[in-house]
Amino acid sequence: MNTDNTLLNAFIGAVATFVLSFTGIGPVLGGALAGYLEGGETSDGLRVGAISGAIASIPVLGILVLILFVVPVAPDAGVVLGSAVLILGIIALAFAYTMALSAVGGVLGAYIKREL
Repeated sequence: MNTDNTLLNAFIGAVATFVLSFTGIGPVLGGALAGYLEGGETSDGLRVGAISGAIASIPVLGILVLILFVVPVAPDAGVVLGSAVLILGIIALAFAYTMALSAVGGVLGAYIKREL
């Protein structure tokens, strides 16, 4: 398996995820496109879909990290720490959501490519 093609397929899937984000299932569709382009076995689709989800998560992570720095600084350290932990938890969930759905889409894309 050529790593350059895998990264290119993952990037194409990430762009599709970004473009189709208004559908609500953009990560699945982007991962499916990446998995379809990658072809091969189910594990190949899973890998390229997960990479695609990680690439697609970068803009979301950037925005959420920016929000983390915009959180007003309260005089109480507990409020600041609690807010930071909450926002970091949201960042982790957004990353996991996008990556997991893209991996599922990658498996579906590889399966469709193999069966058609």
